[in-house]
Amino acid sequence: MRTRLLPLLIVLMAAVLLALGVPLAVSTASAQQQKVVVDRIDDTARFAALAQFVTDTPTTARPMRTDDRLETLRRELASYYGVYGIRAGVFYRNASSMANAPDDWVLPTTGEVREAFDEALLSRRSHDPEQVWPWQRTRLVVASPVIRDGDVVAVVVTDSPTGPMRSRTVRGWLLIGAGEFAAMLLAVGAALRLTGWVLRPVRVLDATTHAIASGRLKSRVAAAGGPPELRRLARAFNEMADNVEDVLEQQRAFVADASHQLRNPLAALLLRIELLALELPEDNEEIASVRTEGKRLAQVLDDLLDLALAEHADADLVLTDVGRLTEERVAAWAPAAAAQGVRLAGNCPPATGWADPITLSSALDAVIDNAVKFTPEEGVVEVAVVVEAQVVKVVVTDTGPGLTDEELARVGDRFWRSGRHQNVKGSGLGLSITRALLAAGGGSLSYEHHEPRGLRVTVAVPRNGGGEPAGAPVRV
Repeated sequence: MRTRLLPLLIVLMAAVLLALGVPLAVSTASAQQQKVVVDRIDDTARFAALAQFVTDTPTTARPMRTDDRLETLRRELASYYGVYGIRAGVFYRNASSMANAPDDWVLPTTGEVREAFDEALLSRRSHDPEQVWPWQRTRLVVASPVIRDGDVVAVVVTDSPTGPMRSRTVRGWLLIGAGEFAAMLLAVGAALRLTGWVLRPVRVLDATTHAIASGRLKSRVAAAGGPPELRRLARAFNEMADNVEDVLEQQRAFVADASHQLRNPLAALLLRIELLALELPEDNEEIASVRTEGKRLAQVLDDLLDLALAEHADADLVLTDVGRLTEERVAAWAPAAAAQGVRLAGNCPPATGWADPITLSSALDAVIDNAVKFTPEEGVVEVAVVVEAQVVKVVVTDTGPGLTDEELARVGDRFWRSGRHQNVKGSGLGLSITRALLAAGGGSLSYEHHEPRGLRVTVAVPRNGGGEPAGAPVRV
């Protein structure tokens, strides 16, 4: 969730900073240019005031007479160009030069300078030039009319380089960029803290939910701060988990107590049946049927008690040689399999995993028993130990009738037995007990089809974990 929420917050904050930074950058560039334009306007106004009283107008008949005002104007223009590098000139209405600096600068016939000159002839200061951006190598032209007796007699034109102005704009943009970057780092840090504060209770709740779903019913959500709503959710979750654990505990206690309490009356009933059988012929079918059902009921009660204890017991995990333990169980079941005409084969290389040896032995007994029980004569039951990255698996395959897809989805449920196997001895609780015992230690029991026919049952225990340190002795 954090990987989805954090980019969203960062994108939103970046959009806000851009929305603020871009107008600020444009405003900075505009301010720099406006400052230069105002300076050029002041300069042209000063030059226009000096040129206002230069009375000579050059003609073809009489050359221009040099006076002190004109010399002063020329000196000012030359000094201005020498200090600032800005071309400046005063031009008569016919575009001839009154004074200019540098001396070789003349009024062009076209272009921006000429447009500013023509506009000033109309007794208007040239309009504000277009915005010059740092990547544009253009010049800034400002023109101002020289007015005498209400008439425009000349025009002052300045042609400024924009390099310094563009450099100042870039420096301003760098400052804005640095500020934006610092603000973005601050915003990312705040977003990390905010998402961590909000999502920490969610992560704790998710981990606790997974632990409870895995069978660790005593897991609870620890106090992890966060918004008040999530703290209330954590408290409500803990209350719910307490109630669920109490209900399950009551259910287990009821099953265990009922199984235990029913065994004595059932034993007395079976004893009375045996006494009654002494009064009847030995081949009485009803007595035999009652005996069978009574023994089956006793087996169901014993299995119910085992199931209740299995679901409540804590696993005692030790580092176990699964290969050797499996080999022993295969050897123990080989005579029973041979008696039914079934060949029991084992491939049990050494492999260690964390398991309760008694629980694992019981699980293997239940699985091998089922495989041998449902495999027809001259069939084969194979038991193989497979080592994977995280688990050690004991795979038991048979060549029996197998199960349908619907039956495969229900195998292992309490009291469930296939309709085709109702006449086979059993209570339908053996695999449920086995699965509960394995789950308590982090193991699992799964079922698959075995091609071309039969069933594949996999008992898996973890390779890593457990409660003993490295180097602990291996138990079998």
